[in-house]
Amino acid sequence: MRPSCIIILFFVLLTGSRPSFGQDAVKCSDTVFNDPLLEKIIGTWNVTGQIGKDKITYNFKASWELNHQFVELAFSDTAVQPQYTAMVFIGFNCISERYVAHWLDNFGGRFSETLGYGIKLGQSIEFRFEYPDGPFMNKFIYDEKAGNWQFHTTTKNRKGDWITFGDMYLKR
Repeated sequence: MRPSCIIILFFVLLTGSRPSFGQDAVKCSDTVFNDPLLEKIIGTWNVTGQIGKDKITYNFKASWELNHQFVELAFSDTAVQPQYTAMVFIGFNCISERYVAHWLDNFGGRFSETLGYGIKLGQSIEFRFEYPDGPFMNKFIYDEKAGNWQFHTTTKNRKGDWITFGDMYLKR
């Protein structure tokens, strides 16, 4: 077959099969990110829990930001001068069909350069971060009955076992 026929055949196959691509794909909007599960976290919450061996109490607020493309989670401990503050931006990549989390906190750029990627599993979203110190999982779990959230975090220890890093409980 001549090279020009191969090129024409390639374009015919490419354009002729295009309507079948993506018929089962998630329908997304380039202008607004709507997520019924994340909508349930919008507002102000009291956060309690434990990180490592430390008990924590945080102020927490979630809101739609950046033209309704991201949910921003803003939290800090309740000290007069907080020792921990964070801003987390959660969006959705319509092409790869996964969530993305930009976790920025007062630990600085080294840990903030790592993006988390997540998938929805029922009433939860599980994010995985590949930090310089090792993998980290953060699962956001919504309790429909109680109307509360739990953030359950795990990390791999030096032996390669997944261990609990912490749990945060969000209540109105």
